[in-house]
Amino acid sequence: MNRREFFKAGMAGTASALFGLESVAGALQHSAAAPFVFPSPVYRTLGRTGLKITIVSFGAMLTPESEVIRVALDHGVNYVDTARRYLGGRSEEIVARALKGMRDKVYVATKVAPSSRTKQEVLRDVETSLKELNTDRIDVIQLHNLNGKERVFEPETREAFTSLKQQGKVRFFGVTTHTNQAEVVNAVADDPDRFFDVALVAYNFKSRREIGEAIAKAARAGIGVIAMKTQAGGYATASFGPISPHQAALRWVLQDPNITAAIPGMRDMAELREDIAVMGSGFGLLDRITLAGYGAAIQPYYCHFCEACETTCPKGVAIGTVNRCLMYAEAYRSPDLARSTYRELAPSATAAVCLECSVCTARCVNGLDIAAKMRRAGKLLA
Repeated sequence: MNRREFFKAGMAGTASALFGLESVAGALQHSAAAPFVFPSPVYRTLGRTGLKITIVSFGAMLTPESEVIRVALDHGVNYVDTARRYLGGRSEEIVARALKGMRDKVYVATKVAPSSRTKQEVLRDVETSLKELNTDRIDVIQLHNLNGKERVFEPETREAFTSLKQQGKVRFFGVTTHTNQAEVVNAVADDPDRFFDVALVAYNFKSRREIGEAIAKAARAGIGVIAMKTQAGGYATASFGPISPHQAALRWVLQDPNITAAIPGMRDMAELREDIAVMGSGFGLLDRITLAGYGAAIQPYYCHFCEACETTCPKGVAIGTVNRCLMYAEAYRSPDLARSTYRELAPSATAAVCLECSVCTARCVNGLDIAAKMRRAGKLLA
């Protein structure tokens, strides 16, 4: 069976063919048709913070309606992650509406803008977040999108966070990272001051071993590790029938005892139900089969964000970040997020620079056609 036939058959049929489980497809169809029941919440402790949070928590990056978040909170989800920049600056206000009357039952995490570096800028961002979230405290305040260890030790940021904590406006400190993740997470874990309490890391079944090792090291150091980008893009999967590779990907992440929780982005009720259903379920054989198929299906266009290709680009294009922007536009169906993230790049690091080259010398260790992806990014994101 070649790859095209494999996916045409659908994962339910493939599972039956490989293992003689003729009832698998029928059972899954029956399960899909059954009324949805929210699972009981399952909790883990977020490192040394001591916060007990649901293992499937709420990523609010793409959620335009507060009602979706509220349904999750009403059914026990108690951790919401947002940021100043999400949804063009509207996300925190949307989260605030969902939190109305429930603030003491829910932990809120947000982030300062990636461009905010001085003490004054960080203080300004947090004060704005407090206002937008309609709260007197932020449970986890995070530095957004670190791409190296230097920012972990930046004195002005630490001064600002310390001042805010002394005022009771923030409780715990965190970092988030998509680029050079192992370096960033290891720096947080090795910090003798134990300044940061939480690390939000892009982590999924496609992640490199060094990221998993850094996560394990952080967990041993008492850092609470939360996983994002858990579904490797969350690309459309109609050919898989009633089996959800996104659920299998979530289960893969949550089987790791070093991960406290995952925060999949849940845009609407369908995505909420799909993700929340994973709560309390284990990672099994069918999940492994499903991820093998899904991984093969997305191989031609999924970027692992290892940035290995960037050393082969003579122009210094931030290929990993450009590809992440493409994922936001195509898989996440969020052109605004894609363009806002793209605009954070220096002009000399965007795909526009690729127009200067007649032949692309950048090479992907996973076989992506970098030249084609940069051309597409130039059209979509310019």
